[in-house]
Amino acid sequence: MAAYHAGERAVQRRAGLEGQAAMGGRAIGATIPDVAAAFLAHQPMIAVGAAGQDGRIWASLLTGAPGFLRSDDPATLTIATRPIPGDPLAGVLAGPAKVGMIAIEPATRRRMRINGTSLPEAHGLRVVPDQVLANCPKYIQKRDHSFVAGEPRTPRRGTELTDAQRRAIGAADTFFVATAAPDGDADTSHRGGAPGFVQVLSPTRLRWPDYVGNAMFLTLGNLELRPEAGLLFPDWKSGTLLQLTGTARTVWDTAGLPGAQRLVEFSIDEVRETAQAVPLRWTDPAYSRFNPPVA
Repeated sequence: MAAYHAGERAVQRRAGLEGQAAMGGRAIGATIPDVAAAFLAHQPMIAVGAAGQDGRIWASLLTGAPGFLRSDDPATLTIATRPIPGDPLAGVLAGPAKVGMIAIEPATRRRMRINGTSLPEAHGLRVVPDQVLANCPKYIQKRDHSFVAGEPRTPRRGTELTDAQRRAIGAADTFFVATAAPDGDADTSHRGGAPGFVQVLSPTRLRWPDYVGNAMFLTLGNLELRPEAGLLFPDWKSGTLLQLTGTARTVWDTAGLPGAQRLVEFSIDEVRETAQAVPLRWTDPAYSRFNPPVA
């Protein structure tokens, strides 16, 4: 259990999954094995989370032609890009920062998480990992990608969701959530489900079910000690990124939602939406067979 901090252990105990979590903890490494390096070299995107210059937690998406992620040695990941201007992580990643990252390959439903310290380089970032782990393929919707030309628009900022943003979240089948421990160690995770699994309760409140997973509770464990979180909703068709920052809490009453083991409620502090933020476009999804139905 040494792989986990106090918040993670507290959630594992409450869920009654300490034994399963202990087994999973043995799969957390501190270096990038060859098979993971090969996987990363084929990816066109990686989600990254960190505390921005404003101290809030944000999640963003870095993209590039396959090969922009490179691990030439097990103790280093190089990323041949940085966040675009106007991205809430652009400033903080211009210097050393603790980051949590997850690379997902929707076409094969594979994913890899890498947490560590990011350092700026001339044309991108160099990340020294301290946590490396593979995750199961559950709740990943299968998609194929292509690249298109275009320039990111100026981000739109607000403190609550517009009607169009509420509809987009209500129809989403995927998002990313970034959290951090009190010492700053960051983590970014994937959440997926059938369209409608994220409930928009109001222009400033969301709720989603926490489904059966790997029992590590890296996200909920961080929230147990530090409620700040950042959400990223990618628009697979247009390349638009919708980024939210705020606070989240775990609710242990599932309210009868299908497949829910717990619920997470999120309160929004700030919203940023950037049209054409990334050059990736994705096909219509083949939904995961593990997605519970949406009530």
